[in-house]
Amino acid sequence: MIPILVNTSEPMLKVKVVTVKDYSPQTLSLLQKLGVLHVEEASDLSPVDRAAIENELNETRNGLTFINSVLDLLTGERTVLIPEAVKPQPISDMKDQARKFHDTVSTLTKKYDRLQGNINSLEQLHKYLGILVNEINVPIKELQYSGNYLFTRVLVLSEESYKTFSERTGEHILQEIAVPIEGDIVAYIIARAEDRPEIDTLIRDLGITALSIPDEDVPLREFITRNDEILQKQRNESDKLHREIQKNIEGNLDQIVMLREALSEEEVRLSVLRQACEARYVTLIEGYVPETEADTIASGLKDVLDYAFVETTKPVSTEEPPTKLRNPQGIRPFEVIVKLFSLPRYGDWDPTPSVAYFFAFFFGLMLNDMVYAVGLLLLARFLLDKLVDDPTTEGTQLFRKVLYISGSVALVLGILSGTYLGDFPNMYFGVNIATIALVKGIQKQLSDPISFIILSLIVGLVHVNIAHMLGLIKGIKENDKGIVVSKIGLFLIQLFGIPYLFQSMLNIELFSLRAATYSAFLYPLLIGLLLVVIGAFIQMGALGAVFWIFDLTGILGDVMSYSRLAGVGLATFYLASSFNLLSDWVSKTVSSFIPGFAGLVIAFIIGTTLLLIFHIFNLFLSSLAAFIHSLRLCFVEYLLKFYEGGGREYAPFHLRLRKEVTVGKKS
Repeated sequence: MIPILVNTSEPMLKVKVVTVKDYSPQTLSLLQKLGVLHVEEASDLSPVDRAAIENELNETRNGLTFINSVLDLLTGERTVLIPEAVKPQPISDMKDQARKFHDTVSTLTKKYDRLQGNINSLEQLHKYLGILVNEINVPIKELQYSGNYLFTRVLVLSEESYKTFSERTGEHILQEIAVPIEGDIVAYIIARAEDRPEIDTLIRDLGITALSIPDEDVPLREFITRNDEILQKQRNESDKLHREIQKNIEGNLDQIVMLREALSEEEVRLSVLRQACEARYVTLIEGYVPETEADTIASGLKDVLDYAFVETTKPVSTEEPPTKLRNPQGIRPFEVIVKLFSLPRYGDWDPTPSVAYFFAFFFGLMLNDMVYAVGLLLLARFLLDKLVDDPTTEGTQLFRKVLYISGSVALVLGILSGTYLGDFPNMYFGVNIATIALVKGIQKQLSDPISFIILSLIVGLVHVNIAHMLGLIKGIKENDKGIVVSKIGLFLIQLFGIPYLFQSMLNIELFSLRAATYSAFLYPLLIGLLLVVIGAFIQMGALGAVFWIFDLTGILGDVMSYSRLAGVGLATFYLASSFNLLSDWVSKTVSSFIPGFAGLVIAFIIGTTLLLIFHIFNLFLSSLAAFIHSLRLCFVEYLLKFYEGGGREYAPFHLRLRKEVTVGKKS
């Protein structure tokens, strides 16, 4: 979103870098090269920091468990080429990737395992019931029957277990069919229901398998035939699922193996760091980094260092991160103006956008001369570097752009109003300013003192009320009832009080309204006055009984202060015109004392020299006045209404590379 009046600073993250002491110089060198960490005084490594390393180690091991469980399903050997350096990623990202692979394969594996369980059950029934079909062909449900008098079971047991079972249950078994198969015995028994507890206990004690028989009224032979068909179908489905699992793993095998290698390296690194923490052989570096640059530190360190732990967290309310402003290119130069007042605190409003608009407009309105504006642009380009110690600093470059932008506004207004060194065209060429102005309305507005003053006061009224509106919004956000009540009162006083006072005291009607309507404005005016008083009491207690008056006089004083726009603007024009007149008078006087061509040449040289000196002087004087008064209006009349500042500047630890350095003393 493009900032209109205010902006917010870059979101910051708190960063902790833990590394073994042997890697401290290398770590600092890397951080300096990365140039994004605002270093703070580090505290001792707390148990919480150690716990964070332990937690990350556990996360890494969980990710490895996921990956290994996937690779364990791969049948057959595969060879995967590993690059020399596996690029590290955040642990949470690698674990998420591992879990994603695991979950994808796990869904298929669960289906496969369920199917295999069914196949094993069907194969068991096929194997053991198939041998009984030659002996009996009763309905399948009678093989596992439980009634009031009788019960039946199909048991699978070894020959030794069968012998023991027969000896201990001989008198309880009413009927038995036993068939040997591959060293085991399949026995179909019929016994009395009253003997069932004793027989079941013996089955458990001897570890005998009692087959689970479906409760279906189907002859055994028919069941075996149907079971074979179902078994073959499920085997085919099982083979299909197995191929799908293998295809899924093989399709991502390179990525899965690379992920396992990265997690394995991370596990080793974190294990060493955990041991170093216990022995206090570690270095802790703390600071803040912009949210967008957090990955730069993590990846940058892990690419080079074997043992480094990077933890990023959001700042808590008790912490005060540094402020990194983020404004569009056209507005960013005016950050130097805001910094002259005070840098915003982290999380507070950044007023740079609105300061940019108004500062450039105020400056252009006060300078308002095409030639002076061009002169200022040339001075900013060629002279500014000579006036500062280091012209390569960011502050100098931004300040130069402030002069470029503000000078360009003055250039445009000068062309629109036809102002060139004051009235120079009229003085020396007899060309009226009004005829060369591109916009006659602007020329008339800025050349007439009364019109210029009225324009200045209207601009001031708008500028001040924007500040009060921002103050109201801030008061609402901070739940400051005193500010909210006071600001609403001020708006009511201005909205209804100004038209009422003009009509009642000066007989000037600002709007085409009936006299009765103007009289009705008195009531909201009084309500606004009452709200201002109440707001003052809420904010200052008993002192509000006096200080509410200053809220009212402050509005008047603030708006009247903008008359300086007209004062400096007109002073620039009239001083330039006076210098034109003075230079013309001197040159004419010289030519009158020295007749002939020589007198004209000398008069021209003296007049031109004086013009150059006077106008350079006026350029410096007017530019300085425009700059100072623009600052004053933005700081005192605007920012103080809603802005506090007091922030710390984001100063990243970085490697400064200068193209040239001047050494030695000036001779």
